[in-house]
Formats: sequence, structure tokens, C-alpha cells
Amino acid sequence: MVFLPRTIVNAAKEHSASTELTETSGGAFYTVLLLIAALGAGAFYWGWLPKLKQQEVVVADTKDLAVVRVKVARPAPAPASAVLSLSGELKPAAEASILARVPGYVRSWSVDMGDHVTAGQVLAELDTPELQRESARAEAQLALAEAARHLASTTARRWEELLEARTASKQEADEKKADLELKTAAADAARAEVQRFNQIAKFATITAPFEGTITARRLEVGQLVEAGGSKELFKLSETRRLRVFVRVPQAYARSIEAGQDAEIALPELRSETFKAKIVRSAGSIDPASRTLLAELEVDNANGRLLAGSYAQVLLPSAQKEAPLTVSANALIFRSEGAQVAVVDGGGVVRLVKVTLGRDFGSSVELLEGVTAESRVIVNPPDSLSEGIRVEVVSGGVVVE
Repeated sequence: MVFLPRTIVNAAKEHSASTELTETSGGAFYTVLLLIAALGAGAFYWGWLPKLKQQEVVVADTKDLAVVRVKVARPAPAPASAVLSLSGELKPAAEASILARVPGYVRSWSVDMGDHVTAGQVLAELDTPELQRESARAEAQLALAEAARHLASTTARRWEELLEARTASKQEADEKKADLELKTAAADAARAEVQRFNQIAKFATITAPFEGTITARRLEVGQLVEAGGSKELFKLSETRRLRVFVRVPQAYARSIEAGQDAEIALPELRSETFKAKIVRSAGSIDPASRTLLAELEVDNANGRLLAGSYAQVLLPSAQKEAPLTVSANALIFRSEGAQVAVVDGGGVVRLVKVTLGRDFGSSVELLEGVTAESRVIVNPPDSLSEGIRVEVVSGGVVVE
């Protein structure tokens, strides 16, 4: 057996203890590190990761709320209407204001308001004392001119005989012949003046220029009337045929043709209609109202219709092509007028000015501005402007 010194044995024991202590301290350190890493991962998973996800959701929601979604619809044809109803006014086929052609006093009148008269029937008689005096003066002038012509004729014939007998000069005979021609012309002028007064005297009897109904009488016996004055004595209307004037909207104007049948209805005669016919149209659109003026004619031999009445004109199948309609909330009203927002093929918004037609409540008729292929934005936002690029998606449009 070998015996080692005590110092060597003690040194060996201390080295062994130191080695065990070192190994024990290193294991604890790694354990602590793993524990810290586990705690950090848990904190990240349970704390920071939800916050990051929440931030991503907030960003996505913010982007989603930053866009405006609106619906897109295509214009649809207006509801088919078998009859187009328009407002019209009944007017006489012929109407005339009877005025005085000569001055005078009313001697008598023979017809009153509401009377039916025939062409040439006497309506009133006038006393024309001044005209009678002028006519008498003209006849006296004619007699004077005829006497002068007769004397000039006799003188000219005698001087012609003297010229043949060579007892007068040709110059003197020509002068007498010229004087005869002068007196003859003066007599003709006086005769024409007498004829003129005779024609004017006939206007003292006021007659009806055509057959019709007296709709107004504005004279009394003894009343002084002036020639060509603005005050009418009678108003005569031909009411056996009536004219109806209507203004047809531009969308229906091309379908209006002469000879087409129509019907007339009056509010007070709801159960009765009257046959009418289109006789002519203006042939051009009125730029102020964008309408076509059309004239219809209706028979009124039975006197059921009263001239001047308001009537409804019913034009069957007046529209060849139905206009387009859009939802009422698709309209944009700005300083430029009525507009709609249309998405073109490149996905860009265009603001199109439109011409409005009939209002159906939930939809509005558009006469101009869009086609059946236009993509119209329904309920557009106030911020919508020209040139905004859009993306068409299912169920709406996303505005960037």
C-alpha cells in the first residue's frame, strides 16, 4: 500500500468539489435561459401577437371604410303605354272679328250672341250721313265731267269738219281732239269715284262672311262706330268643325303624321270620347319647350263640344321607340343641370348631362344623354366627380 502525502489528498478533494460545483452552476444557467425564452415567447404569443393582428384588422377596416360602394344599373325602356294623353285646347275652325268698314251710327242689329247665321246674312245696319254726302258730291262731279266731255266731243267733231273743209288748221283740230281725250279721262275718273262710294255704301250693311255662330255682340242702336276701329261689333265662329292644338314631346314627335286617328276627351264628359284626326304639324321642334305643335280636327255638327274648352287628346300608339328610364335616385342635380354618373369601358366615371322626360315616381324618363348600354351609378355619393377611376365588383362599384 502506498501512502500519499496529506497535502496531495486535500488538493485532489478540492479539485473534485470545484468541478462538481462548476457543472452544477452551468446547468442552472441554461435552465434560466430556457425559462426566459419560454416566458418571452408566451408574452409575444399572448400579448404582442394579438395586438399585431388587431392592427392589421384596423388597417384593413380603415381601407375598407375609405372606399364608397354604390350600385350600377343599366337604363331600362319606359313602361309601354298604349295611349299617349296630352293636353289640348278646342278652337273654332274659323273665327273672325266683325269691324265697321265705314263710319256711322248703328241703325239696327238683327242677330245676338248664340245665334247661328249663314254666309251673307245681315247682322246690322248703319246710318252713314257723311258717306251719303260724299257719294252725292261724287255723282255731281261725274255729271260735271260728263257735260264737259260731251261739249269737248261736239267741239272736236266740228273742228274735224272744218279741217276737212280746209277752213281750220290741223293744229287747232288736234288741240280740240286732245281736249276731248282729257275730258273723257276726267269723266272716267269721276265715274270710278262714284262706283267706289257705291261699293263703300254697301258696307253700311254688315253681313256674315261665313256660316257660323255669333259668339259676341258689342254694339247698340245709336252707337257711333269708326271705320277700321279696333272695337269689334260681332265675333263670328265656325263651330261645326273644331281645331285642337297639342304640343307633342320630342320623344314622340317622329310618330306624328297627318291622317292619324285620335280621340278627344273632356273632363265633364268622362264617359264619352270624340273622334279626331291629325291634319298637320309644325314640322319642327320648338326650342323653348322641345315639343312639336300638332293640329287635329274634330267634327262638332251636333254641337256637343264648346270652342275654347280644355280637352285631353288621346294618341294611340304614338311612340315608336320607348325612351329609357333610370332610378330616380340616380339623378345628380348640380349647377350644370340634371346629370347621371356613367362608368365607361375603362372604369372611369363620366358625368353626363341628361334631358328629363316623364316622372314615374321611383323612376324618371331620360330623353337624351344615355343609351341602353350605359352603366349608370345608382345613388351616387356627393363626392363623386368626373374622371374618378372605379372598379366594378359584384353588387356594386368600388370608388378608389
